[in-house]
Amino acid sequence: MPPVAETVLDEVEAEGGEDAGPGPRTGAPARRGARAAGAAALLTAVLFCLATALSRSHPFGPVTRNVVDLGQQYLPYHAYWRSFLRGETHGDAFLNWNSGFGANFLGDVGTYLSSPVDLLVVFFPADRIELALYVVTAVKITAAGAAMAALLLRLRPGPWPVAAALGTAYALSGWTFNFGSTVPMWLDGLAAFPLLCLVGEWARTGRRPVLGPLVVALAWIANFYTAYMATLGAAVVLAVRLLTAEETATVRRRLAGALRAARSVLVGVGLAAPLVAVVFLGTKTADPTPEVTFAPAAWTDVLARFLPATASTASPALFIGTPALLLALTLPFNRAVAPRVRAALTAAVVLVTLSLQWEPTHLLWHAGASPNGVPYRQAFVLCGLLLIAAWFSVAGGVPRPAALLAGGALLGGLAWAARGSVDIDRWTFPASGAAALLTLIAALLALAAARREPSGAVGGNHRDSTGTAPEAPTGDNRENSTATARQDSARTALKAPARPARLLPLLAVLLLVAAQAGEAAVTGKRIEEQQRAEVAWSPRTGPWHEAAAREVARADAWPRHRTDPGEVPGGNDVLLVGGQGADYYSSLTSETTSRTLVSLGFGAYAKGRHPVTLDNPVTDALFSVGTRMRSEPAEPVRQDAPPRATVTATTVPVPPLVTVRPSARPAGPSGDSAFARQERLLGASVYELPAPRRTGRALAAHCPAGSEVWFWAPEYRGTATLAGQRPVRFDGKPPAVSAAMGALGTVPASGEVRIALDPEGRARLPREPVGCLVRARLDTAVDRLTATGATRVRTTGHTVTAALPPGSTGVAVLAVPRISGWSCAAGDADLRPARAYEGLVAVPLDGRADTVHCSFRPPGLRLGGAVGAAALLALAATGVLHRRRSRG
Repeated sequence: MPPVAETVLDEVEAEGGEDAGPGPRTGAPARRGARAAGAAALLTAVLFCLATALSRSHPFGPVTRNVVDLGQQYLPYHAYWRSFLRGETHGDAFLNWNSGFGANFLGDVGTYLSSPVDLLVVFFPADRIELALYVVTAVKITAAGAAMAALLLRLRPGPWPVAAALGTAYALSGWTFNFGSTVPMWLDGLAAFPLLCLVGEWARTGRRPVLGPLVVALAWIANFYTAYMATLGAAVVLAVRLLTAEETATVRRRLAGALRAARSVLVGVGLAAPLVAVVFLGTKTADPTPEVTFAPAAWTDVLARFLPATASTASPALFIGTPALLLALTLPFNRAVAPRVRAALTAAVVLVTLSLQWEPTHLLWHAGASPNGVPYRQAFVLCGLLLIAAWFSVAGGVPRPAALLAGGALLGGLAWAARGSVDIDRWTFPASGAAALLTLIAALLALAAARREPSGAVGGNHRDSTGTAPEAPTGDNRENSTATARQDSARTALKAPARPARLLPLLAVLLLVAAQAGEAAVTGKRIEEQQRAEVAWSPRTGPWHEAAAREVARADAWPRHRTDPGEVPGGNDVLLVGGQGADYYSSLTSETTSRTLVSLGFGAYAKGRHPVTLDNPVTDALFSVGTRMRSEPAEPVRQDAPPRATVTATTVPVPPLVTVRPSARPAGPSGDSAFARQERLLGASVYELPAPRRTGRALAAHCPAGSEVWFWAPEYRGTATLAGQRPVRFDGKPPAVSAAMGALGTVPASGEVRIALDPEGRARLPREPVGCLVRARLDTAVDRLTATGATRVRTTGHTVTAALPPGSTGVAVLAVPRISGWSCAAGDADLRPARAYEGLVAVPLDGRADTVHCSFRPPGLRLGGAVGAAALLALAATGVLHRRRSRG
């Protein structure tokens, strides 16, 4: 866009008292940056909400937005975060008593909740948590657009309305709609990239040595995973700037700038270490997911993802809008841009694009481990680079016709090559065609405005008498002076032009914004609709969740015993409605928790990282689940309405949270079935374990009359039906899903057990798939454990203290998975790492101690604290040295 556009807007603002005469005005660059950031933020917020409204999604429509992990992880975690911040939880920052029978909460905070924006949830009522999460998401996306707009003007001067439009294009890229808006923690990386690029600019020019590391620390604390990717992307931008800007034209200055940037990153990451170290070590002990071998996407699909309304998890989301993409494609041909800038930026974009498809660089982007699920999580960095390229091509003036034609030809070739991709939507080509037409009209208007500029004005792509571009746009001080002179000349010349000539550039900007905005809104709408139709979803929170929360609050008796909310639609039930159940879905779910629970018959999703509740009286006794909620849905769960259900609570006697066992080695039946493992941990034989005869699709066995038939087959998918009873569904699908143990019914008086199987595919059964529970035996075992267990249990945020009967010997067992971080002691002894008893926390007893005490500290906290303290000292030293040099 020609400088006349910005000049006209500046003069319109100046009318009414501010001096609009020639010459630079005090603070004008800062005002332009603030205008661009503010406009980008406003436009981004409006368009994001518009896309949601067009798709009829909550909060602007009745349909749920809770697809995949948004409903299974992020919504429940933000609900718990709100309760935690308001002091309404049993746990503290170290330990979450609600999930997985006791989980490392600080690790989950660092993974999901450590962004400052997430604190906004505290201002919303409990029944508006979906609205709270939507606001958090919108604020993060809005901040990313504002940060990119401000960065563009820092890289080189230009018309702030165009910078605002490009900032919005970055914030509402295909990556945001396809990935970021449903994984809100990744959005912190989206905002971090332009901020870290700004830190690179400060380091390159030797400015703000204290603020730079603080920005890095904030980015890594908010979400270190995507901050790592953003840091790599910012390093690419810094390399381009060091090679092209005149302030760093010498090797010495380039090296000095690079070293200052490295210092900022090292100190900033060090400041974030107390949280990052906890998350890092948490991933080391997390339940491992199956190894993934990277398979690059077909280039046809990669090219298609530059176009609007395309969605896929198997290819990189690269849509930035047809206007912005066209401007980026003109850069290699725009002779008004210095050759070294064109070459460096073009090379950076091409190399980063290729790096998405090559396994070694794919692993580099993802810190050495190919992720499960979305393999192109770093694509937002390429979107940012494309927007920077577009800005450098347009900031000095609209590209000349030759560059526009060449860029348009590249865009047309890209669309033609992508036409056969499976990712192309019916809206793709109509939306991109309409946006391209508006962009063409905007370019023609801008060129017409440039031709009408007075001869005294220096702007656009005018050339001097030597035939070369006056002052190549490198973003250095010389360029800043040239830009200021351009604008001053234009202001002087514009005192006389006719009003129609002054309106042309304004109309061009409006058309550009309209093209970008319309395409973004359509893309957001279609991606939300495609996701709801093609991937797993959770219903909106509503009456079912509220009823469960009321019942849990009424029945909660922690720490006397646990209250399990049962199955509530959406997953991670206890985080949404309260209680202390097994349900837990996190990237940091401990391998100990997952394997211990699955081995006892619990079900699990997400390749083991999402263990779910098990309504089984033996495991309830093992984990002191005294009150259990059961829900009866009132209607089928739908996308467009919150579900309703009747929730009832049942309370039964169970042993206390801390029990005493006779030895460190559990006694009980041998075998590797879940039934045998339950009995060993219980210390009593409560099941009859028949050897069933299998005939085709039926199992036959003999059990005591009146006993309860339980079926256990983690890999089985289909139904199992006890003769005379209703079919029971099992959803095993290894390695992603382990089916939970299920009750089939009561053994008839004949003692004959016949189970009809209706599998989907091959029926995979373990050696002991059937167990018949004798309730009288279980009652005896519960009475014994209660009589010898703790007489009193007290818990704080991350500690447990239990009083035991005098003379207790053997081992005290805390009904909590023995994850890393637990330390225990008997009596007045010093805390030591806890022992394990069939996967649970254990403390040896010698008969002299009548109390046990256990405490949890997240692994990595001490190491991270030491690194953080050292980084803080380094930051203070940097500030002192910088102040002394400034005074000198």
